[in-house]
Amino acid sequence: ILAGHLNALVPRIHHLDIQTGLKATDRKELRIAMASDIHLGTIISTRRVTKMVEKINAQKPDVILLPGDIVDEDLAPVIKQNLGAILLKLEAPLGIIGSTGNHEYIGGANPAVNYLRNHGLVILRDTMLQLTDNIYVAGREDIESNRFTGLKRKSLKEFTSNRPDSSFLIVLDHQPRAIPEAVANKANLVLSGHTHHGQLWPLNYITQAAFPVSWVHKLFDKTHVYVSSGLGSWGPPVRIGNRPEIVVITLHFDE
Repeated sequence: ILAGHLNALVPRIHHLDIQTGLKATDRKELRIAMASDIHLGTIISTRRVTKMVEKINAQKPDVILLPGDIVDEDLAPVIKQNLGAILLKLEAPLGIIGSTGNHEYIGGANPAVNYLRNHGLVILRDTMLQLTDNIYVAGREDIESNRFTGLKRKSLKEFTSNRPDSSFLIVLDHQPRAIPEAVANKANLVLSGHTHHGQLWPLNYITQAAFPVSWVHKLFDKTHVYVSSGLGSWGPPVRIGNRPEIVVITLHFDE
């Protein structure tokens, strides 16, 4: 347990290179820092969040992508510790972009989203934005939003079909359950979290059985999918059988 606790405090950097097949326009590559499942709250202290932010900034990303569970249910300890002030120190010239996860909904999605937006984050809720001239980012509501609000999230096609055919689409979808839909809509890269890869061995066998991907990179047809084990932790700050991580994804363009 002690070793698992120390492991949970020291995230690793996982690198992934993807050839986009797009011609270079204003850049030869795009550097993304991805961090899922931070779980800001009682368990994730100011000191730990500060170290997370410093480590993300050290990767010198062009953009930071946070696919859900940024907040851990109750917003009160986040406000009490003023963790939003630490998030304001995240640095990326193209911005810090996130989506909702199930834990945002457990604690109340609207207050959580408003808090994050007031502290420097762009939260996409079934919406898409143009990141560069040929790269788009779409953020999906968590797939369990219907259970909390009674409203079904939009289909991916509803808010991404108007992008150019020659563009590269990145989809932030907290839970890796809708991969076939992403493939059908020609998403190029899907970024998810949620699984924690079980967090405590042998629970990873359950997440491997429950999801198409429990951890790391997998290619579905022409759609790249990366499911992160997460940067923070849920419940006890202990990880056995996996590592917390910051994922650095470099998109390469043809010259």
